[in-house]
Amino acid sequence: MNEERTLALALRQQQLLARSAQLRGRVADDMAPWKQRLALADEVRSTVSTGWLWLRRHPEVPAGLAVAVVVLRPGRAWRFGWRWGRRAWLGWQIYRRVLGGGAPARAPMGPTAASLARMLVELTRR
Repeated sequence: MNEERTLALALRQQQLLARSAQLRGRVADDMAPWKQRLALADEVRSTVSTGWLWLRRHPEVPAGLAVAVVVLRPGRAWRFGWRWGRRAWLGWQIYRRVLGGGAPARAPMGPTAASLARMLVELTRR
């Protein structure tokens, strides 16, 4: 009985291995049209990653570009800095209030939707 069970299990294993090989072949055939696109995506990801690492190693380049923009276009740089600075400040204030970093000790449940809306209105009026 034990030998019959072992033979049945070995046969089932062989059938499953054959089916698995067949399915892997079908997946490979189905993915063949995507191979070139995925290779391009991998290359772009690698290039972006390498470029980001280069920028992190050479912070003088973006700093120099920022200085050049400020010198050549001070009005545009000021408007850009003001606009994004306000957005960053607003985001920081919302982050602090929502996560409780700036919430008073007497409000353990955190801000309500109405208080968040009032805060947004106040911050955008400034």
